[in-house]
Amino acid sequence: MAHTDHILIVDDDREIRRMVGDYLQRNGLRTTLAADGREMRAALDTSDVDLIVLDVMMPGEDGLSLCRNLRAGKHRGVPVVMLTARDDETDRIIGLEMGADDYVVKPFSARELLARINAVLRRTRMLPPNLQVTEAGRLIGFGQWRLDTAARHLLDEDGTAYPLSGAEFRLLRVFLDHPQRVLSRDQLLNLTRGRDAELFDRSIDLLVSRLRQRLRDDAREQAYIKTVRSEGYVFCQPVVLLGENA
Repeated sequence: MAHTDHILIVDDDREIRRMVGDYLQRNGLRTTLAADGREMRAALDTSDVDLIVLDVMMPGEDGLSLCRNLRAGKHRGVPVVMLTARDDETDRIIGLEMGADDYVVKPFSARELLARINAVLRRTRMLPPNLQVTEAGRLIGFGQWRLDTAARHLLDEDGTAYPLSGAEFRLLRVFLDHPQRVLSRDQLLNLTRGRDAELFDRSIDLLVSRLRQRLRDDAREQAYIKTVRSEGYVFCQPVVLLGENA
């Protein structure tokens, strides 16, 4: 039986929830509607969800807080498309830094939202299949480093913490989830930049260079991230789940 994508729509506006849900269902998707974070979590705990449409401006827990919590929890792998009522660059940047995969500005057409959803689902499925090791624990070991996935910083052998930018953290997470696999620039761009990937056709090289500097990776030896000519990059080190307090 063919898989039908399941979309969770989280918005405190009942009419928007219904409008989006009805349109997506007419276009072959399965939908669940939620009015707030509590209903969102209940839906995630009781069924498999392929993507979340999440409104930013909601009373109580807003969409940015919910997105940040999603990325720190067991559902961190579920793609998120944010809905924002303001065409504000700061809101968009914060949303992407929190881990959103794309955003749509209100008022929007249901047709545009459907196109965004389909694009995010395609990007998410571009990666080769592999075990998502960083889904399971807070501390991940590789080489001489550990990554604290909750605090989003690196720890060296002495326990000294080195903070990472949002983009550096996302790129490192992609590498740690897919060690020993060659990942193309397009794959890395889509996963770290989302919607804005087409605007930065060579930015992945700069981001890899920054991450190498963080890891003290010698440009000639490349012990962590190797360049594969004409193909992309590969993370060379074994990745080990260390647990909460290692």
